[in-house]
Amino acid sequence: MLESPKAEQQLIMHFVEALRELPGVEADLDHWEPAGQLSSNGYDAQVDLRVAGKSFVLLLEAKKAVFPRDVRQVIWPLRAASHGRSTGQGEISLPLLVAESISPGAKELLKSERVGYYDSGGSLYLPAPGAYFYIDKPPPKVLTKSVRALFTGRRAQVLHVLLMQHQNWFGVTELAQRAMVSPATTSQVLTELERFDWLAARGQGPSKERHLREPAALLDAWAKQLATVRPPVLRRYYVPGTKAGTLAMRVGQIFDAHDVQYAISYEAAAQHYAPFISHVSQVRARVLIGANADVAISNLDARIVNEGANLGIIEAESPGELLFRERVDGLWLASPIQVYLDLLRGEGRSKEMAEHFRKERIGF
Repeated sequence: MLESPKAEQQLIMHFVEALRELPGVEADLDHWEPAGQLSSNGYDAQVDLRVAGKSFVLLLEAKKAVFPRDVRQVIWPLRAASHGRSTGQGEISLPLLVAESISPGAKELLKSERVGYYDSGGSLYLPAPGAYFYIDKPPPKVLTKSVRALFTGRRAQVLHVLLMQHQNWFGVTELAQRAMVSPATTSQVLTELERFDWLAARGQGPSKERHLREPAALLDAWAKQLATVRPPVLRRYYVPGTKAGTLAMRVGQIFDAHDVQYAISYEAAAQHYAPFISHVSQVRARVLIGANADVAISNLDARIVNEGANLGIIEAESPGELLFRERVDGLWLASPIQVYLDLLRGEGRSKEMAEHFRKERIGF
Protein backbone atom coordinates (compact mmCIF):
# COMPACT_ATOMS: atom_id res chain seq x y z
CA MET A 1 0.00 0.00 0.00
CA LEU A 2 0.91 3.66 -0.18
CA GLU A 3 2.01 5.43 2.99
CA SER A 4 -0.93 7.86 2.97
CA PRO A 5 -4.61 6.86 2.82
CA LYS A 6 -5.33 10.10 0.96
CA ALA A 7 -2.61 9.44 -1.65
CA GLU A 8 -3.87 5.90 -2.17
CA GLN A 9 -7.48 6.99 -2.53
CA GLN A 10 -6.55 9.74 -4.98
CA LEU A 11 -4.54 7.32 -7.12
CA ILE A 12 -7.41 4.81 -7.20
CA MET A 13 -9.93 7.54 -8.05
CA HIS A 14 -7.69 8.79 -10.87
CA PHE A 15 -7.63 5.25 -12.21
CA VAL A 16 -11.42 4.99 -12.09
CA GLU A 17 -11.73 8.34 -13.87
CA ALA A 18 -9.28 7.17 -16.54
CA LEU A 19 -11.45 4.09 -17.12
CA ARG A 20 -14.57 6.21 -17.43
CA GLU A 21 -12.92 8.29 -20.15
CA LEU A 22 -12.53 5.22 -22.35
CA PRO A 23 -15.21 4.71 -25.00
CA GLY A 24 -18.07 2.43 -23.99
CA VAL A 25 -16.74 1.87 -20.48
CA GLU A 26 -18.57 2.14 -17.14
CA ALA A 27 -16.57 1.87 -13.92
CA ASP A 28 -17.57 2.07 -10.26
CA LEU A 29 -15.45 1.86 -7.13
CA ASP A 30 -17.21 -0.88 -5.19
CA HIS A 31 -14.79 -1.36 -2.31
CA TRP A 32 -11.71 0.35 -0.90
CA GLU A 33 -9.59 -0.80 2.03
CA PRO A 34 -7.92 2.27 3.63
CA ALA A 35 -4.12 2.29 3.75
CA GLY A 36 -2.70 1.03 7.00
CA GLN A 37 -5.50 -1.50 7.53
CA LEU A 38 -4.99 -5.15 6.81
CA SER A 39 -7.37 -6.56 4.24
CA SER A 40 -8.48 -10.17 4.50
CA ASN A 41 -9.33 -10.03 0.81
CA GLY A 42 -5.74 -9.84 -0.43
CA TYR A 43 -6.34 -6.62 -2.39
CA ASP A 44 -6.76 -2.89 -1.64
CA ALA A 45 -9.79 -1.99 -3.73
CA GLN A 46 -12.42 -3.43 -6.05
CA VAL A 47 -13.75 -1.80 -9.23
CA ASP A 48 -16.79 -3.03 -11.13
CA LEU A 49 -16.19 -2.61 -14.86
CA ARG A 50 -18.60 -2.94 -17.75
CA VAL A 51 -17.38 -2.92 -21.35
CA ALA A 52 -19.59 -3.61 -24.37
CA GLY A 53 -22.05 -5.68 -22.38
CA LYS A 54 -19.37 -7.64 -20.52
CA SER A 55 -18.83 -7.37 -16.76
CA PHE A 56 -15.48 -7.53 -15.00
CA VAL A 57 -14.32 -7.12 -11.42
CA LEU A 58 -10.91 -5.49 -11.05
CA LEU A 59 -9.03 -6.31 -7.86
CA LEU A 60 -6.51 -3.54 -7.23
CA GLU A 61 -3.22 -3.46 -5.37
CA ALA A 62 -1.94 0.09 -4.70
CA LYS A 63 1.80 0.81 -4.51
CA LYS A 64 3.99 3.90 -4.47
CA ALA A 65 6.74 2.74 -6.86
CA VAL A 66 7.11 -0.59 -8.64
CA PHE A 67 10.30 -2.04 -10.10
CA PRO A 68 10.93 -5.51 -11.58
CA ARG A 69 11.91 -6.95 -8.21
CA ASP A 70 8.53 -5.89 -6.78
CA VAL A 71 6.42 -7.45 -9.54
CA ARG A 72 6.80 -11.05 -8.39
CA GLN A 73 5.81 -10.07 -4.84
CA VAL A 74 2.63 -8.44 -6.14
CA ILE A 75 1.46 -10.84 -8.84
CA TRP A 76 0.90 -14.01 -6.84
CA PRO A 77 -1.24 -12.56 -3.99
CA LEU A 78 -3.34 -10.67 -6.54
CA ARG A 79 -3.83 -13.76 -8.68
CA ALA A 80 -4.69 -15.83 -5.65
CA ALA A 81 -7.29 -13.23 -4.62
CA SER A 82 -8.65 -13.16 -8.16
CA HIS A 83 -8.92 -16.94 -8.49
CA GLY A 84 -10.31 -17.41 -5.01
CA ARG A 85 -12.99 -14.76 -5.27
CA SER A 86 -16.54 -15.76 -6.08
CA THR A 87 -18.19 -13.49 -8.66
CA GLY A 88 -21.64 -12.98 -10.03
CA GLN A 89 -22.87 -14.82 -13.08
CA GLY A 90 -20.93 -13.78 -16.16
CA GLU A 91 -18.38 -11.69 -14.24
CA ILE A 92 -14.65 -12.17 -14.73
CA SER A 93 -12.29 -11.26 -11.90
CA LEU A 94 -8.98 -9.64 -12.95
CA PRO A 95 -5.91 -8.52 -10.92
CA LEU A 96 -4.56 -5.01 -11.56
CA LEU A 97 -1.73 -2.96 -10.08
CA VAL A 98 -2.03 0.81 -9.59
CA ALA A 99 1.05 2.81 -8.60
CA GLU A 100 2.45 6.30 -8.62
CA SER A 101 5.27 5.03 -10.82
CA ILE A 102 6.07 1.74 -12.57
CA SER A 103 9.47 1.29 -14.20
CA PRO A 104 9.64 0.21 -17.87
CA GLY A 105 11.08 -3.18 -16.86
CA ALA A 106 8.27 -3.76 -14.37
CA LYS A 107 5.68 -2.90 -17.04
CA GLU A 108 7.20 -5.45 -19.40
CA LEU A 109 7.05 -8.13 -16.70
CA LEU A 110 3.43 -7.31 -15.90
CA LYS A 111 2.50 -7.46 -19.58
CA SER A 112 4.28 -10.80 -20.01
CA GLU A 113 2.23 -12.14 -17.09
CA ARG A 114 -0.94 -10.46 -18.43
CA VAL A 115 -1.49 -8.54 -15.21
CA GLY A 116 -3.01 -5.08 -15.69
CA TYR A 117 -1.49 -1.84 -14.45
CA TYR A 118 -2.06 1.91 -14.20
CA ASP A 119 0.40 4.64 -13.16
CA SER A 120 0.03 8.31 -12.28
CA GLY A 121 1.50 9.28 -15.65
CA GLY A 122 -1.62 7.88 -17.32
CA SER A 123 -0.21 4.62 -18.68
CA LEU A 124 -2.81 1.84 -18.67
CA TYR A 125 -2.71 -1.85 -19.53
CA LEU A 126 -5.89 -3.87 -19.15
CA PRO A 127 -5.88 -7.32 -20.78
CA ALA A 128 -9.52 -8.19 -20.21
CA PRO A 129 -10.98 -10.96 -22.41
CA GLY A 130 -12.66 -9.22 -25.33
CA ALA A 131 -11.82 -5.76 -23.95
CA TYR A 132 -8.11 -5.12 -24.35
CA PHE A 133 -6.82 -1.61 -23.50
CA TYR A 134 -3.25 -0.35 -23.75
CA ILE A 135 -2.23 3.30 -23.28
CA ASP A 136 1.50 4.09 -23.09
CA LYS A 137 2.49 7.54 -21.81
CA PRO A 138 5.82 9.02 -20.60
CA PRO A 139 6.83 7.96 -17.08
CA PRO A 140 5.67 10.26 -14.28
CA LYS A 141 8.17 12.92 -13.25
CA VAL A 142 8.82 11.28 -9.89
CA LEU A 143 10.24 8.18 -11.62
CA THR A 144 12.12 10.15 -14.28
CA LYS A 145 13.84 12.30 -11.63
CA SER A 146 14.77 9.28 -9.51
CA VAL A 147 16.27 7.36 -12.42
CA ARG A 148 18.14 10.41 -13.76
CA ALA A 149 19.83 10.95 -10.38
CA LEU A 150 21.21 7.41 -10.51
CA PHE A 151 23.31 8.20 -13.60
CA THR A 152 24.85 11.49 -12.46
CA GLY A 153 27.56 12.67 -10.09
CA ARG A 154 29.20 10.28 -7.67
CA ARG A 155 26.46 7.67 -8.10
CA ALA A 156 27.61 7.25 -11.69
CA GLN A 157 31.10 6.33 -10.42
CA VAL A 158 29.59 3.30 -8.67
CA LEU A 159 27.89 2.27 -11.91
CA HIS A 160 31.21 2.75 -13.71
CA VAL A 161 32.96 0.25 -11.44
CA LEU A 162 30.13 -2.29 -11.74
CA LEU A 163 30.19 -2.10 -15.53
CA MET A 164 33.95 -2.25 -15.87
CA GLN A 165 34.23 -5.17 -13.45
CA HIS A 166 30.83 -6.80 -13.89
CA GLN A 167 32.21 -10.31 -13.40
CA ASN A 168 33.37 -9.46 -9.86
CA TRP A 169 31.53 -9.70 -6.54
CA PHE A 170 31.72 -6.66 -4.26
CA GLY A 171 30.96 -5.81 -0.69
CA VAL A 172 29.81 -2.24 -0.03
CA THR A 173 33.13 -1.10 1.44
CA GLU A 174 35.28 -2.46 -1.37
CA LEU A 175 32.97 -1.10 -4.04
CA ALA A 176 32.95 2.32 -2.37
CA GLN A 177 36.73 2.40 -2.30
CA ARG A 178 37.04 1.50 -5.96
CA ALA A 179 34.41 4.06 -6.94
CA MET A 180 36.01 6.77 -4.73
CA VAL A 181 32.69 7.50 -3.03
CA SER A 182 31.21 7.01 0.42
CA PRO A 183 29.72 3.68 1.56
CA ALA A 184 26.39 5.51 2.03
CA THR A 185 26.32 6.56 -1.63
CA THR A 186 27.29 3.05 -2.68
CA SER A 187 24.49 1.49 -0.62
CA GLN A 188 21.95 3.87 -2.16
CA VAL A 189 23.03 2.91 -5.67
CA LEU A 190 22.95 -0.82 -4.93
CA THR A 191 19.47 -0.51 -3.44
CA GLU A 192 18.22 1.18 -6.61
CA LEU A 193 19.86 -1.39 -8.88
CA GLU A 194 18.35 -4.25 -6.89
CA ARG A 195 14.91 -2.76 -7.50
CA PHE A 196 15.59 -3.03 -11.24
CA ASP A 197 16.60 -6.67 -10.68
CA TRP A 198 20.00 -6.13 -12.32
CA LEU A 199 22.12 -7.45 -9.42
CA ALA A 200 22.82 -10.88 -8.01
CA ALA A 201 23.47 -11.13 -4.27
CA ARG A 202 25.02 -13.62 -1.90
CA GLY A 203 25.62 -13.64 1.84
CA GLN A 204 23.91 -11.63 4.57
CA GLY A 205 24.63 -8.59 6.72
CA PRO A 206 28.11 -7.04 6.58
CA SER A 207 29.40 -9.91 4.45
CA LYS A 208 26.74 -9.48 1.76
CA GLU A 209 28.16 -9.18 -1.77
CA ARG A 210 26.66 -8.26 -5.13
CA HIS A 211 27.66 -8.43 -8.74
CA LEU A 212 26.11 -6.94 -11.85
CA ARG A 213 24.08 -9.71 -13.47
CA GLU A 214 22.67 -7.53 -16.27
CA PRO A 215 25.48 -5.24 -17.53
CA ALA A 216 23.87 -4.72 -20.94
CA ALA A 217 20.59 -3.58 -19.37
CA LEU A 218 22.41 -1.10 -17.12
CA LEU A 219 24.49 0.28 -19.98
CA ASP A 220 21.38 0.59 -22.17
CA ALA A 221 19.61 2.50 -19.40
CA TRP A 222 22.60 4.83 -18.95
CA ALA A 223 22.74 5.48 -22.69
CA LYS A 224 19.02 6.28 -22.70
CA GLN A 225 19.45 8.78 -19.86
CA LEU A 226 22.08 10.79 -21.75
CA ALA A 227 19.34 12.64 -23.62
CA THR A 228 17.95 13.94 -20.31
CA VAL A 229 21.28 14.93 -18.71
CA ARG A 230 23.09 18.14 -19.56
CA PRO A 231 26.31 17.37 -21.46
CA PRO A 232 29.62 18.37 -19.87
CA VAL A 233 30.95 21.83 -20.67
CA LEU A 234 33.57 21.66 -23.42
CA ARG A 235 36.31 24.29 -23.63
CA ARG A 236 37.32 24.57 -27.29
CA TYR A 237 40.90 25.32 -28.37
CA TYR A 238 42.87 25.51 -31.54
CA VAL A 239 46.42 24.15 -31.39
CA PRO A 240 48.48 25.45 -34.35
CA GLY A 241 51.22 23.66 -36.24
CA THR A 242 50.06 20.11 -35.45
CA LYS A 243 48.46 17.62 -37.81
CA ALA A 244 45.29 15.95 -36.66
CA GLY A 245 46.91 12.52 -36.63
CA THR A 246 49.69 13.57 -34.25
CA LEU A 247 47.79 16.04 -32.02
CA ALA A 248 46.76 13.42 -29.45
CA MET A 249 50.36 12.30 -28.98
CA ARG A 250 51.58 15.87 -28.61
CA VAL A 251 48.87 16.65 -26.05
CA GLY A 252 49.72 13.48 -24.12
CA GLN A 253 53.45 14.22 -24.07
CA ILE A 254 53.02 17.76 -22.77
CA PHE A 255 50.41 16.75 -20.19
CA ASP A 256 52.69 13.95 -18.96
CA ALA A 257 55.64 16.33 -18.77
CA HIS A 258 53.63 18.61 -16.47
CA ASP A 259 52.17 15.75 -14.43
CA VAL A 260 48.61 16.54 -15.56
CA GLN A 261 45.96 13.89 -14.96
CA TYR A 262 43.93 13.46 -18.14
CA ALA A 263 42.00 10.92 -20.18
CA ILE A 264 41.43 11.26 -23.92
CA SER A 265 37.91 10.22 -24.97
CA TYR A 266 35.44 10.41 -27.89
CA GLU A 267 36.64 9.52 -31.40
CA ALA A 268 40.35 9.90 -30.72
CA ALA A 269 40.23 7.32 -27.90
CA ALA A 270 37.91 4.96 -29.77
CA GLN A 271 40.28 4.98 -32.72
CA HIS A 272 43.10 3.74 -30.47
CA TYR A 273 40.94 1.05 -28.86
CA ALA A 274 39.10 -0.19 -31.96
CA PRO A 275 39.89 1.62 -35.26
CA PHE A 276 36.79 2.51 -37.24
CA ILE A 277 37.36 5.69 -39.27
CA SER A 278 40.39 6.94 -41.18
CA HIS A 279 40.50 10.51 -39.91
CA VAL A 280 39.88 12.13 -36.51
CA SER A 281 39.79 15.92 -36.70
CA GLN A 282 39.50 16.72 -33.00
CA VAL A 283 40.99 15.48 -29.73
CA ARG A 284 38.74 15.69 -26.67
CA ALA A 285 39.91 14.90 -23.17
CA ARG A 286 38.85 15.08 -19.55
CA VAL A 287 41.46 16.96 -17.57
CA LEU A 288 41.90 17.47 -13.83
CA ILE A 289 42.23 21.23 -13.93
CA GLY A 290 44.85 23.02 -11.84
CA ALA A 291 47.98 25.14 -12.20
CA ASN A 292 49.82 22.30 -13.96
CA ALA A 293 47.05 21.91 -16.52
CA ASP A 294 46.97 25.64 -17.23
CA VAL A 295 50.73 25.67 -17.88
CA ALA A 296 50.49 22.58 -20.12
CA ILE A 297 47.70 24.11 -22.21
CA SER A 298 49.75 27.29 -22.52
CA ASN A 299 52.77 25.29 -23.69
CA LEU A 300 50.61 23.80 -26.44
CA ASP A 301 50.13 27.37 -27.73
CA ALA A 302 46.41 26.57 -27.57
CA ARG A 303 44.03 29.48 -27.96
CA ILE A 304 40.32 29.50 -27.14
CA VAL A 305 38.07 29.54 -30.22
CA ASN A 306 34.36 29.30 -31.03
CA GLU A 307 34.88 27.57 -34.39
CA GLY A 308 37.56 25.40 -35.93
CA ALA A 309 38.66 23.80 -32.66
CA ASN A 310 40.93 20.77 -32.78
CA LEU A 311 41.23 20.31 -29.01
CA GLY A 312 38.34 20.07 -26.54
CA ILE A 313 38.86 20.06 -22.78
CA ILE A 314 36.27 18.84 -20.26
CA GLU A 315 37.14 19.94 -16.73
CA ALA A 316 37.18 16.99 -14.33
CA GLU A 317 36.36 18.04 -10.78
CA SER A 318 37.84 14.97 -9.10
CA PRO A 319 40.03 11.94 -9.92
CA GLY A 320 36.86 9.84 -9.75
CA GLU A 321 35.88 11.21 -13.15
CA LEU A 322 38.99 9.55 -14.62
CA LEU A 323 38.20 6.09 -13.27
CA PHE A 324 39.61 3.16 -15.23
CA ARG A 325 41.60 5.26 -17.67
CA GLU A 326 44.03 3.05 -19.58
CA ARG A 327 47.54 3.61 -20.90
CA VAL A 328 47.47 2.76 -24.62
CA ASP A 329 50.13 3.68 -27.19
CA GLY A 330 51.73 6.11 -24.73
CA LEU A 331 48.43 7.93 -24.04
CA TRP A 332 45.96 7.93 -21.17
CA LEU A 333 42.60 6.97 -22.64
CA ALA A 334 39.24 7.16 -20.88
CA SER A 335 37.70 3.82 -19.94
CA PRO A 336 35.82 1.99 -22.70
CA ILE A 337 32.54 2.64 -20.87
CA GLN A 338 33.22 6.39 -20.75
CA VAL A 339 34.33 6.47 -24.39
CA TYR A 340 31.14 4.70 -25.48
CA LEU A 341 28.89 7.10 -23.55
CA ASP A 342 30.80 10.10 -24.91
CA LEU A 343 30.50 8.85 -28.49
CA LEU A 344 26.73 8.68 -28.11
CA ARG A 345 26.80 12.43 -27.49
CA GLY A 346 29.06 13.18 -30.44
CA GLU A 347 28.32 14.48 -33.91
CA GLY A 348 28.57 13.06 -37.41
CA ARG A 349 29.37 9.36 -37.46
CA SER A 350 30.08 9.17 -33.74
CA LYS A 351 26.90 7.22 -32.92
CA GLU A 352 27.71 4.71 -35.64
CA MET A 353 31.21 4.53 -34.22
CA ALA A 354 29.73 4.00 -30.73
CA GLU A 355 27.87 0.86 -31.82
CA HIS A 356 30.99 -0.54 -33.50
CA PHE A 357 33.03 0.29 -30.41
CA ARG A 358 30.55 -1.34 -28.01
CA LYS A 359 30.54 -4.53 -30.04
CA GLU A 360 34.31 -4.73 -30.54
CA ARG A 361 35.64 -3.37 -27.23
CA ILE A 362 32.92 -3.70 -24.58
CA GLY A 363 31.17 -6.84 -25.73
CA PHE A 364 27.78 -6.50 -24.03
